[in-house]
Amino acid sequence: MTPTEIFTQFEQLNILIIGDIMIDRYLTGRVERISPEAPVPVVHLQAEDNRLGGAGNVALNIKAMGAQPYLFSVCGEDKNGQLLQTLLPNAGIAADYILALPSRITTVKTRVIAQNQHLIRVDREDCSELSEKEADLLCSQINQVLDTTNIDLILFQDYNKGVLSEYLIQKIINEAIKRHIPTAVDPKDQHFWAYRGITFFKPNLREIQQQLEQEIKPIVDDLNRAAREIKNRLHNKHTMITLSDKGLFIQNEKITQIIPTFERTIADVCGAGDTVISIASLALALGLSLKEIALLSNLAGGQVCEKVGVVPVNKTQLFDEYSNINLQ
Repeated sequence: MTPTEIFTQFEQLNILIIGDIMIDRYLTGRVERISPEAPVPVVHLQAEDNRLGGAGNVALNIKAMGAQPYLFSVCGEDKNGQLLQTLLPNAGIAADYILALPSRITTVKTRVIAQNQHLIRVDREDCSELSEKEADLLCSQINQVLDTTNIDLILFQDYNKGVLSEYLIQKIINEAIKRHIPTAVDPKDQHFWAYRGITFFKPNLREIQQQLEQEIKPIVDDLNRAAREIKNRLHNKHTMITLSDKGLFIQNEKITQIIPTFERTIADVCGAGDTVISIASLALALGLSLKEIALLSNLAGGQVCEKVGVVPVNKTQLFDEYSNINLQ
């Protein structure tokens, strides 16, 4: 497919997202002195900005590409949960499938930034796993959407905040296999090996190194060995390992390769992983080759690193960059 055909067809896709949603809160100000009480900067607060984070940022990326996200998650019955319920529709994303639970608090990551420098982050969260009853309630809602909507891919976004228990992961993957729907995940360490039967598995190098006994260097032989171990344990079809500034490693039955990064001016890496898995999932749903998936994801992840804070991909910029690569 041509870039124009790919980007046009992105707009026809329906992506179901399940995972940890949160608020990314930015407190921005200026530092002009050091506190007399302790050797820390005094920030004169000038602005507060609340953005969708975690699985919410994935939904924003899916929406930014013109596709339709169906976002499933949980939040607390608190003020931040109420704020979350307004941020979603304001961004054009339905809040219908966010389960508010009185037993939880809404996850909020608060970042303090001054003169474009990230000074500190404060997390407010409840990482306890959903009970089987709560997981079954989410599964029931998911099945209702699957019964009434043509879902092209199910995307798991795991931040170890408790939504994606092993019980819930396997129930959804089994349902997807039964319905012949491809699946993708950006895993975290707690349930790294729980995604048996997943179609597309995208860890980063640090996460791989934490899970395997042998040292994994960012070279093809080591990464290929790690990918084979993943496939032996998860029976996944595609593996993508993000390598930070060294690019992406991809492996399936047809290809084993490192795709290097493109030169960028890096401002902030926050949210880059969300963008990579979002674009990869859309490309996978279209049936693109793994190399095409990697090129698009690599460009998108690099693009958002040029901006401060967690921001979604710019579709027009991504189209231009991908078109230029195809002309070379």
